[in-house]
Amino acid sequence: MSSGDIAPPLLAVRQLRTVFLLRDGREAPAVNDVSFSIDRGKTLALVGESGSGKSVTALSIVRLVGPPGRIAGGSIVFEGRNLLELDEPGMCRIRGRRIGFVFQEPMVALDPVYTIGSQIVETLSVHGLSRGAAARRRAVELLEAVQMPQPAVRAGQYPHQLSGGLRQRAMIALALAAEPSLLIADEPTTALDVTVQAEILELLRDMRRAFNLSMLLITHDLGVVAEMADRVAVMYAGRIVEASPAAELFANPAHPYTRGLLAAVPGSHTEGPLQPIPGNVPALGAVPAGCPFAPRCPNRFEPCGELPDITPLGPDREVRCFLHGARLL
Repeated sequence: MSSGDIAPPLLAVRQLRTVFLLRDGREAPAVNDVSFSIDRGKTLALVGESGSGKSVTALSIVRLVGPPGRIAGGSIVFEGRNLLELDEPGMCRIRGRRIGFVFQEPMVALDPVYTIGSQIVETLSVHGLSRGAAARRRAVELLEAVQMPQPAVRAGQYPHQLSGGLRQRAMIALALAAEPSLLIADEPTTALDVTVQAEILELLRDMRRAFNLSMLLITHDLGVVAEMADRVAVMYAGRIVEASPAAELFANPAHPYTRGLLAAVPGSHTEGPLQPIPGNVPALGAVPAGCPFAPRCPNRFEPCGELPDITPLGPDREVRCFLHGARLL
């Protein structure tokens, strides 16, 4: 590669559309025309309220969306290959091996009838990395790497014998067992108390450096975003409405939804009560025509009855809102 060449992103999602079959026979998009990329060694945070489509986006990347959902269009290019073109055996070689996944609730993701160590050993064996005594030693090493106390003892314990924070550490060790290049972390601190949240975030930062990871961080917690992310994509009703370097987004949010999210964060303003966004994210299949945020938006005006295009705000920033772009000229 010449000095003038720009390395392609590790992951490039383009115009992804994932739909779910409703009871009335309609297919409703949970992810609608979503595009973003993640460079090697960088962290992208995908943020928004519950129901915005964040987790479905993450599951779509590893093709774990089951019926009544399906991926209906777009491309997911990872390490130069479109994952939507792989057969299932080929995809199985990507999941866990090249893309690790930390689920929101490890008690559900971890198998309750196998010890923590045996689950890591199985991952190592399935991907042909090590077996037998070597795999058992590696399992303990991974638990030690995620700062699990008494890793050799914990390897022989079952998920229900661990606290929530220790289960999340075990989940991270399992996700990193095959040394993937991309880690997807779906709300990794949601079910934990504040002290343990801080420990898990510090652990993820350490693991990113130690394993040279890229990361997709799914969260609704903007405090987590401020600590972890290089870039932020804000998602609402299945669409990305703003994408920006993290520092610029916090300093100058462009979309009214982003401003609303920031205004609802404790400590975001010096006086007065928090300012929640009125209303709720529209239910699947009930997204209004035009700008989906318009019914909740304090800045809505006549053009908002149509869907706004994406407007570039600079080399690395874009927003989907009529407050920016040609409609105001």
